Amino acid sequence: MKKICFLLVAWLCACASMAQNCYWVFLMDKAGTHFDPYSYFDAKAIERYSLCGANLYDITNYPLNDGYVQQVNALAMEEVGQSRWLNAVAVMATEEQATQIEALSFVKSTELIASEMQVASYKAAAIPEYQTKVYDTTAPYLADQLQRMQGYRFKEKGIDGKGIRIAVFDGGFPRVNTHVAFKHLRDNKQIVATWNFCNKKEDVYGWNSHGTMVLSCIAGIIDDKQLGLATGSTFLLARTEVEAEPYKEEVWWTQAMEWADKNGADVINSSLGYGKDRHYVHEMDGRSTVAKAANMAARKGMLVCNSAGNEGIDGKWKTIITPADADSILTVGGISPALELYEHINFSSYGPTADGRMKPNVCSYGQATVAGVKNDSMKTLAYGTSFSSPLVAGFCACAWQTRKGLTAMQMKEEVERSADLYPYYDYAFGYGVPQASYFTDNRKQRAEMPTFVFVDRSTDVVLDAYLLLKPTGYHMERDTFCFADDTEESVSTPLPNLLMKVTDSNGLIQTYYNINNLRDFGKNGQMLIHKCGLLGKTLTVFYDGYMAEYTLSPEEYRLLKEAGEDEAFYYALVDSAEAMLPFEIEDNERHLSDNEVSKLGNKYFIEGYLGLGRQWATASYEEAVQFACPPSIVFGLNYQYAFSRAYRLGIGMIWNGNNFVMSPEEINPIDEEVMPMLSNQVVVEKKVAHYTELGAEIFQRVRFRAGGDKLGLTHNGTFWDLGVYGSFGWMRYELQGNFTTPLDNMIDFETTFRDLSSMEDYKLNWGVTTRFVRNVLGIYARYRLNGIGKKVRADKVQLPRLQVGLLLNL
Repeated sequence: MKKICFLLVAWLCACASMAQNCYWVFLMDKAGTHFDPYSYFDAKAIERYSLCGANLYDITNYPLNDGYVQQVNALAMEEVGQSRWLNAVAVMATEEQATQIEALSFVKSTELIASEMQVASYKAAAIPEYQTKVYDTTAPYLADQLQRMQGYRFKEKGIDGKGIRIAVFDGGFPRVNTHVAFKHLRDNKQIVATWNFCNKKEDVYGWNSHGTMVLSCIAGIIDDKQLGLATGSTFLLARTEVEAEPYKEEVWWTQAMEWADKNGADVINSSLGYGKDRHYVHEMDGRSTVAKAANMAARKGMLVCNSAGNEGIDGKWKTIITPADADSILTVGGISPALELYEHINFSSYGPTADGRMKPNVCSYGQATVAGVKNDSMKTLAYGTSFSSPLVAGFCACAWQTRKGLTAMQMKEEVERSADLYPYYDYAFGYGVPQASYFTDNRKQRAEMPTFVFVDRSTDVVLDAYLLLKPTGYHMERDTFCFADDTEESVSTPLPNLLMKVTDSNGLIQTYYNINNLRDFGKNGQMLIHKCGLLGKTLTVFYDGYMAEYTLSPEEYRLLKEAGEDEAFYYALVDSAEAMLPFEIEDNERHLSDNEVSKLGNKYFIEGYLGLGRQWATASYEEAVQFACPPSIVFGLNYQYAFSRAYRLGIGMIWNGNNFVMSPEEINPIDEEVMPMLSNQVVVEKKVAHYTELGAEIFQRVRFRAGGDKLGLTHNGTFWDLGVYGSFGWMRYELQGNFTTPLDNMIDFETTFRDLSSMEDYKLNWGVTTRFVRNVLGIYARYRLNGIGKKVRADKVQLPRLQVGLLLNL
């Protein structure tokens, strides 16, 4: 038996050393390669290169040296893909093989691909009846999500993204080839190319329905109502994501970017991203391979739109995801679909990037009506920044149609300027929601006159240092919206928000406030701000299209600093009589320190689990079926070390409690010859053995898919554990029944029960254990190995060896 356990431990260690990972192998050069861009690129790609001034003969467009690739593949387990832009080949290899590959003279370096791609999470729901009524009398041909961007102004001008080619990267596009929402795309042959990078074929019309929903937010039409703005664009559809693939999506995403470049894409939408435990927080600084590829796409003239991510409700992840952290792309956050409010939708990820850059760039609805896939005419309501990004991608196609001479980087800046908060910026909204009137009517999103002023109300520089924020009564002209089926009185103009932010001397936002309830402020109200919160900081206020900044004078700063005033920022809304008015605010504090690396170094993880199972007798021990086995409870706490995002080793403590019903039949009466004094007076309903184990385990974990569910919650993903355990056990016996004799206290029932028991004692145990978990729920099994081959006494029976149950991962 000791030999068996030794072999199991040795096998675990061997698995660790032989674990395969995915590596980028970066090559020194492209010596001896040849390239003809006019036979390689689509005509639209060549046109785009000419427009942005990019070099068709840039070395990044040349193919890899085939001889180098062959030598790398000879040492690796499998080739995953190649990247011209990176001059790299991706391979599956063990750590030892990676070391051998890196030693090749033409290899520049190797890099572990230590995370995995997933679709930016979403949640689907039925469409509430009231959702179909908003805006209908203004533009019944557009879904609500397009009205917020003034999509009707594009429609009125006949702008539908014609002439713009959009590439969409996702996990699949089921029913796009049959669904009514895309009939116009099929009829007009607007889907010009498809490629399934996961299966190396053209068919993309299956798998994850997320891509179908995303595409409908760019170009879908259902019941004569547009779900997206770019109904006239042409499309490239790429499948780059697999539900349970731990490494390869990063490679496929990079390859898809090069494929889109080759096939003439102008705009790329990626509702995909790395976040949470797929990457570490400090890596959200543009260093990832996909972020580098996204930035290179921008240099080659493509405008990349990427979801900011759905980590806004995760207290352990206080930044965006990658490639949304790439500085040259348009990162899109989410807002709630509220007509009168400018409200951050709770799951949308906040900026800044880990290195302090401003993200997201813009925002749109994080809730959208999309094409469903249960049938070919279905539509549904879906939530996630997965949908705010394609809404903006469709907007960008239409906007670019009006400014055809602009490069991708110029277009990115114009979309930012079109947003309805510009030039105000914060880490929740970016510059706000892009507005079509900026492109159709050259309408600026800024007020021509101040909508508020700063008034110094300090009577004492220290004790009464107040700044008064006072509205001027001027309001910026805005569109008026109507509600369907309502009276004329329900005509509504969206109320402006008052947004404030406090930035430090480096321009980083320390805190910002989104105040929705401004009816009193917009009439006669005022806001009183204490200056002590502005020490060394700048206050920026945005209201109704106008933005202004305020900083303390040098003398005010000196006096407040010397007085040691509390530097907390606070304020109060007052009416014309300067009496305090209650109101609600959304106070969002964002600091770079929020994104600090875990104190455990992001390599170590602590985890608990709780299981409810049952002991099962095996065929080898038929005597064990004499027992009735009520549910067993197992609790574990383990400590893991991550060799990569997909492979870990761990040790843990386990507690396991089992009950065994030894004799379910009644014993009545006790034999007169044995105990005549208790004859016909004792009824024993059943005999129960309580068996408890306390032990330790060592295990290996293979993660097939990283953590996170459709609600954006953090979990450990889909994983399989396999290990060995050892434990110390002890038995406690109990008689459960009705005792009618007055002499109960004279009998040692436990001793009697021990004498009657036919169960072997199990003090030291060892065996194998396994778990399979998806997010928080899973199954587990334990199999005891000690005692195998041991001859059992005729008057004894063994415990069942197998325990199986359900698991709650904590």
